Amino acid sequence: MASAVSNSSRIYENVTELVGRTPLLKIEGHDVPGVEIWAKLEAYNPGRSVKDRPALRMIQEGIRNGKLRDKTILDATSGNTGIAYAWIGAALGYKVALAIPANVSDERKRILKSFNAEVHYSSEMDGSDGAILLARELYKKNPEKYFVPDQYNNPENPRAHALTTAEEIMEHMKDKITHFAATIGTSGTLMGTGKRIKELKPSVRVVALEPSQPFHGLEGLKHMASSIVPGIYNPKAYDQNIPIDTDEAYEWVKKLAQREGVLGGLSSGGAMAGCVQLAKQIKGGCIVTVFPDSGDKYLSTRVWE
Repeated sequence: MASAVSNSSRIYENVTELVGRTPLLKIEGHDVPGVEIWAKLEAYNPGRSVKDRPALRMIQEGIRNGKLRDKTILDATSGNTGIAYAWIGAALGYKVALAIPANVSDERKRILKSFNAEVHYSSEMDGSDGAILLARELYKKNPEKYFVPDQYNNPENPRAHALTTAEEIMEHMKDKITHFAATIGTSGTLMGTGKRIKELKPSVRVVALEPSQPFHGLEGLKHMASSIVPGIYNPKAYDQNIPIDTDEAYEWVKKLAQREGVLGGLSSGGAMAGCVQLAKQIKGGCIVTVFPDSGDKYLSTRVWE
């Protein structure tokens, strides 16, 4: 039996120091022989999602260059980046205002409230694009009040992943990795992680996992052809695109919980669905993906009905 206090236990002075160094887990229950699938479990970040990484870096850069001084943090979000802004703002002493689609899960709304974020809801029919437009309106009304990290266009978003996510993956996977696959929202995870992994091992194929339809049920993900395209997105930065079906993603949310003991979010189910498609195509290799968040934010959604 392991001792109650591990030799690797660490002491931290601020909760922001807990961002990153998330575990990699081998996923066994995909039934594709000859292919390994590994997932980076981003739910182990303080805000329970991958968005803690870019949110922290963008805020730290705002502090460093003086643009955040005495202002309220404002941005559009589908939920996870907003939660990241909210808890980081609480930890560092900054007010946070968010534009967010009205149809995000009740759990996300409650979490944002718990961190005392000011929330403005956009139409549930307009998805993340509606939140982007609402955030722009709020800023235009009072530009002196707000600091806007602008997660969709801020190069610090993908840079956070190049400096942390990619390095952590390659530290453990080294020459074993043959493919890196990630879902697309702002595209920061795919752009930053994929670019850096390619620099470290050029033979790795980078694969975008994208909702197959403009109207889908995968909170936080974008169907690029029908959306406001993020400024940080570059379709030339990856080698292949795999469409994700919403129902298939939902099924993988359940399978991950019931086969692997991993309660992932909707985009995690989407990542797994895409990786299984990729595994069937390549027939041999090692795929690394990112499970963006935890499933406890979606227990009230239809995936569990």
